[in-house]
Amino acid sequence: MKRWITLSYRNPNLPPFSCEFAGRRRRVLDLPLLAWLTVIWVLLWSSLSWANVVTGMVVAVAVCLAFPLPQVDLGLRLHPWGILVLAGYLLYDMYTSGVKVTRQIFVGLPHRAAVIAVPLRCRSDLMLAATAVAVSNVPGGAVVEVRRATATVFVHVLDADRPAVLDAARQSVWRMERLTVRAFGTRDEIARVAEPPPSLHPPAPPRTDEPGAGS
Repeated sequence: MKRWITLSYRNPNLPPFSCEFAGRRRRVLDLPLLAWLTVIWVLLWSSLSWANVVTGMVVAVAVCLAFPLPQVDLGLRLHPWGILVLAGYLLYDMYTSGVKVTRQIFVGLPHRAAVIAVPLRCRSDLMLAATAVAVSNVPGGAVVEVRRATATVFVHVLDADRPAVLDAARQSVWRMERLTVRAFGTRDEIARVAEPPPSLHPPAPPRTDEPGAGS
C-alpha cells in the first residue's frame, strides 16, 4: 500500500523533523518551519485562540506547498545522549574555567597571553561553527578566527607561560569538538572525531647520512 505521508524517521533521506507527501511532484514539509510560521500568524493577530492556531497551521502548510524551498541538508543530527553530555561538560568547564580566571585576576601575577592554532578533524561548516561557539562560551578562551580552508580555529589563551598549558588548551578544544560532533554531527563526522587529533608538527625528512640513502 502506497503511503501518502512519510515521516522523516521512516525515511533517513529526509531532513530531520519533516514529512513527505506522495504525488507527481515531491513535496517535503519542514515541521519546525510550519510551527514557526504558525507562531508568527498568531502573533500577527495578537490573540491566542484555537481558531488562530488552526488557521495559522493551514496557512503555513499552504504557503510551504505553494512556494517550496530547495532541499538543503545542513548535516544536523540530534543525539539526545550526546546533547546531555555536551551540556553537562559545558556547565562543568564554565565553572572550573571561571574559577581559574578569577584566581588569575586576584593573584596579580603577570601572565602572557597567546593565540594558538588548533586544527580540527571535522570539515563541515556547521560543525566548525558549533565548535567555535562552544569554545568561546567557556571563560578564558575565545576563538578569534576560523579558517575554513584548513579547518583550523585560532584560540586566544590567557595563560600561555608554559608549553604544557598550550597543549592542555589544544586538548580542551579537541575534546569540545568531539563532544559537539557527538551531539549534532553525522555518522561520518562522529567517526572522524574518533580518530587521533591532527599532528601539529610535520614529519621529519629522511636522513641522508644513512647507508644507502644516496644510492
